[in-house]
Amino acid sequence: MAGAHAELSVKAADQDVSGGTVTATSIVAPANGWMVVHRTDASGKPGPVVGYAPLKAGMNENVSAILTEPVKQGDMLMLMLHGEDGGMKTGIFEYTLGAKEDGPVKVDGKLVMDVITAE
Repeated sequence: MAGAHAELSVKAADQDVSGGTVTATSIVAPANGWMVVHRTDASGKPGPVVGYAPLKAGMNENVSAILTEPVKQGDMLMLMLHGEDGGMKTGIFEYTLGAKEDGPVKVDGKLVMDVITAE
């Protein structure tokens, strides 16, 4: 990883999700955690979780999550960086909307995420 203090980020592009997966091109995580796929809309608020994938500390490239429900063309998805803190078991995704377990990572009070549109 270029520099130990690389800025935390999630980068993704609009993509075809008809195969049942969504992929972030790169994610920089402060520690082991999760890429969590939330439904969203023009309001920009994270909605229900429709997929997740594990992350390692540092740079993660081409991270794919299996979608747990159908996503239609034109649907907006928020790919968000979540931590591995507060849960009962390491390596088991335990977050539910609004919970503290395995919750979102924030930098200066802002979520670390990117929004894509399903093509």
